[in-house]
Amino acid sequence: MTSPYEACLNLDGLDPRLRRYFGEIPAGSVGVGRGVFDIVGTPKRWLWPVLWVLGRQGVVFPAWSRDVPFTVVNRPDAGALHGIRTFYFAGGDRAMVDSISPTLVDSLGTRGQYRATLRGAVENGALHLWSTGLRYRGIRIPGRVDVTERSDGDLQHVAVAITAPIVGRVYEYSGHFSYEIMEHDVLAP
Repeated sequence: MTSPYEACLNLDGLDPRLRRYFGEIPAGSVGVGRGVFDIVGTPKRWLWPVLWVLGRQGVVFPAWSRDVPFTVVNRPDAGALHGIRTFYFAGGDRAMVDSISPTLVDSLGTRGQYRATLRGAVENGALHLWSTGLRYRGIRIPGRVDVTERSDGDLQHVAVAITAPIVGRVYEYSGHFSYEIMEHDVLAP
């Protein structure tokens, strides 16, 4: 089945190394990435109580850390793409979960109550995604999410920034990883 990105975006000009990540994952397989985030979180500690609540729901975490190892596992299901990003913080592992629908709506958190409607474009081989609307339980939230995925030699680079009016940058993470498609049973317990 076509990936949500292929279904909604013109990926002409996308660096071929990024096609594994944004293309179709065959039935019975998963996409697995392993890498290091150069930076994760926000230095605005006054936001951490809110981020603590969001962290318990698998959205974002109260942190301001560097050199954080991570994995991402993407699983296709009925046209959607379900992702789990595990951050290996020094104080313990944390998981961020999301599901991208065939219409490029990203449902975030363990209950999918946070939603970002996405648009995107390919520029110089990289894919830029941005939110055109953020919602919590259907209620509009002011703010924006920006994502840039580009090839960096043999690795893939990702940069994510969440911004809000007045506050500015609320959260960010960026880093490098390798990504491959593997048979699902390789990851089975």
